[in-house]
Amino acid sequence: MLCDCHLHTEFSADSDAPVEDVIRQGITLGMSHMCITDHHDIDYDDLEEHLDFLLNPSEYYQTLSGYRERYREQIHLLIGVEMGLQPHLKTEVNRFIEAIPLDFVIGSSHVIDGIDPYYHTLWEQYSDEEVMTMYFENIYQNIQIFDNFDVYGHLDYAIRYAKQKDHDYHYEKYREILDEILKTLIRMDKGIEINTAGLRKGLCSTNPSEEIIKHYKEYGGKIITVGSDAHSPGDIGAGFERASQILKKCGFKEYYIFEQRKPKALPL
Repeated sequence: MLCDCHLHTEFSADSDAPVEDVIRQGITLGMSHMCITDHHDIDYDDLEEHLDFLLNPSEYYQTLSGYRERYREQIHLLIGVEMGLQPHLKTEVNRFIEAIPLDFVIGSSHVIDGIDPYYHTLWEQYSDEEVMTMYFENIYQNIQIFDNFDVYGHLDYAIRYAKQKDHDYHYEKYREILDEILKTLIRMDKGIEINTAGLRKGLCSTNPSEEIIKHYKEYGGKIITVGSDAHSPGDIGAGFERASQILKKCGFKEYYIFEQRKPKALPL
């Protein structure tokens, strides 16, 4: 079973999954490693549900460290974070990351000009193509500013919520900006993830799409992690067979986990 490196628990405002249930499910599935990566999104303006995506770093680390020790004979629990990146937050982001000894940091874009495309607001104002262009431009801006992350998460996250989802969504429409994103990440020695949540949300492919993963590999990208983005134990490892097929089709023979912020290759 592939190791799941994108998992949410009750520490994330949009999940009520007990940490212990998440760990036990990973053990049941036969994973050698799993990484909990709860949300930390500073200056996240939740207009509808009023969710607070802020972690207390010491409480978070101490709690997960306790579970890591408790289950150390059954699974290697890694401690990570999914860090919401916005261009004006570099100081605050670095302060959190440096506060605790994390194994893994996913850099993610969850907002476009302060608005999460999860909500309908942007899609009502702009076409799907305009929103996706703005989303990719936001990512490109972030990677000019931030380097304190290990992989960039779900590179085309916003397409999950497009009016047409990924119908008629192709790399060529966004080639200029996507090429810049991928080549910049590779120059920075940063990875990407293959995130299977899109398969559960009505997409034809993962986030990012198979096309994006293919180009990442063609441009020389090597580091790729696998994550379910599960917010409940039942979704842990979901879609991993498909993820493995996509990675092999794109030419990958291995995938990665991170321990103490260092990449470790595992065979597919």
